[in-house]
This record gives sequence, structure tokens and C-alpha cells, in this order.
Amino acid sequence: MRSSTTRRALALTGAAALITLPAAPTGAADAGRYVALGDSYSSGLGTRSYLADGTECRRSTLAYPSLVAAARGYSLDLRACSGATVPDIQNAQLGALSGSTDYVTLSVGGNDAGFADVLTECALPSWASRCNRAIDGAQSFISTSLPGRLTTLYSQVRAAAPNATVVIVGYPRIFMGKDCNAFTWFSPSEQTRLNQTADQLNALLASRASAAGFTFVNPTQRFTGHAVCDRPEWINGLSYPIDESYHPNRSGHATGYTPLVSLPLSGSSVSVTSAVRSSAKKAGPDQAKLQRKRATLDRRIQPKEFRLPDLDSARVQSRAKALGIDTDDRAEVDQMDRVHSAKQAKQAKQAKQPK
Repeated sequence: MRSSTTRRALALTGAAALITLPAAPTGAADAGRYVALGDSYSSGLGTRSYLADGTECRRSTLAYPSLVAAARGYSLDLRACSGATVPDIQNAQLGALSGSTDYVTLSVGGNDAGFADVLTECALPSWASRCNRAIDGAQSFISTSLPGRLTTLYSQVRAAAPNATVVIVGYPRIFMGKDCNAFTWFSPSEQTRLNQTADQLNALLASRASAAGFTFVNPTQRFTGHAVCDRPEWINGLSYPIDESYHPNRSGHATGYTPLVSLPLSGSSVSVTSAVRSSAKKAGPDQAKLQRKRATLDRRIQPKEFRLPDLDSARVQSRAKALGIDTDDRAEVDQMDRVHSAKQAKQAKQAKQPK
């Protein structure tokens, strides 16, 4: 395990210059024990390749924790699990930490704020959606309930891993202002508000991390130009299977998160080469075996998944009937969506003007 002096020296070196390192062999002199805690943004949902660990956690050798560990020669315990909330981290993941843990990464908060449900609501046509209400609810939760939960969790992480370098990992902005997917109806104004909610959550994570003495990494800038519908996109848009939607894809983990997270974690940034991918893949069976031992704990975590917009639901059909919209006529659905989106944008602009 590194001394705190060594870690501080490396951190200063990494802050001064971005260094690209080749993969370090397993068992290298600088290897350490790395525990990756968190939700689907850390487990690897979105990469379409998962460990057979007997759970629905969607852990992947293509996720940034696996890639960072392979590149630096760390011994990884990938506890992150799709759907995890702060209570899930406390109940199912903190047990992986100990006094011998050298490195910890943690992403959590999005599921607590109900991001999957908010995205599901906002994906409906604007005339049927309660998007703004859903966003208001998420933003209220982030400002009122989540701070205390994070403060308690971060204190527990430090107590369980007193010698570890801890990095709190944030969330990227998902949207770039246009919706290129055929069966979702995110308006530009809705996308703006959803991105603002991600910014709000990141600001809270940064504040709580600083108070705990942890490092926060913000992926916003690095993912700019690579949101849903960008080229290339590092975040999946509407996908099949549906649970792949609105999560970082393989490029998002390899080119987006891995260099970003590895710098404060290890003191230097690593790039993902074919050798790194190969090393991570080889570690997959052992990682699956390790996580299978905690499958009972992990099965208690409920997936939080985006759901395809349902134009046949009773609520949507009632609204369509009131507006005289034939939901079997896609052109009519889209036209009314544009009308209502424009009206919402105008109302939002007027609300911002001084009275």
C-alpha cells in the first residue's frame, strides 16, 4: 500500500502534467487494492458486455474501473451495481472496504433523484408529458434530501477505508439540444433542463466530496460534443435492449471516463490500448467469481431503467382524446408535439423575463 506522502507526490505530478502510461502488468510494484463502488455509470451498463456473476448489476470489463485497474495493475473489486442508491451502497457495497483498501471510486445520486423515471416521463410527446413536474421533483430532492445522505455515506466510506485515495465520480450531460431518436420526444427546452439537473447534482457531489476530503471528477467538459445524437456519441440514445439507453457506451468509458478518473486516482492519466482491454477481459472470470459470492446482497438492488414511451397508456390516451390526437398517426403526434414544445419554450422564456 502506498504511503500518504507518496500519494500526495503523485497527485501533484498528475496535476502538473497529463501523462499517458502503458498498461502495467498485474503484480507490478505500484499495484494496489482498488474498490469501485456505485451505480450503473460505474458498473458498465451501456457497454453491452457483462460479467456472468449471477446478478443484474451489469458489471463489465469494459467499464472504467476495469480499464483503470488493468492499466495500472490494481487488484479490483468491482462492487458497483446498476440501480444502486445511497442506501444500496451502504447495505451491499461498503463491506468491500477495509484498512488495506488503497483506492476507491464512487458514483451515486442519480438513482436517488429518480433520473430513470424523469427521463421516461420527458421522453413522451410534450402534449402528454409531465416533464417539468418530474424535473422539479428531482431538483428538489437533490437540494433538500440528498446532501445529508451523501454526507453520511462519505463519512462511512472514510471510516471503512481510512487509508484510501477516494474519488467521487460525477455524471455527464446527456443531451446536446436535438433528439435524433425515432421514438422519443425530448424537446430542446426539456433537454436544457435535464442537463441543468445533471449540473446541479455534480455541484452537490463536488461540495460534499470537498467537505469529506475526497476528490471530485466532473465529466461535463470531457463529454461535451459526445452527448446523445452527437458524432461520435459516447452516451447511448434510445437503444435495444432498452436498459442500455442513456448510459455511457464503450467509448464513453474508455475515452471519456478512464483518463479522467485515473488521473486523481493514481496520479497520472492512462489511455486505453488493446493491451489494456485484453488485460481487463482476462480478469473477467475471476471478477465474476468474486462478485458471485455477494449475489444475494446484489439481488436486493432494484434496477432503475428507462422505459420506452407508451402512447397506449390510459393516461396518454385520455390526453390524446381531449386534444383530438390520433396516436396511431405518427405525423399528427409529431406535429402536436412541435406545437406544444414551442408553446412551452415561449412560456419558459416569458417566465424568465423581469416583471
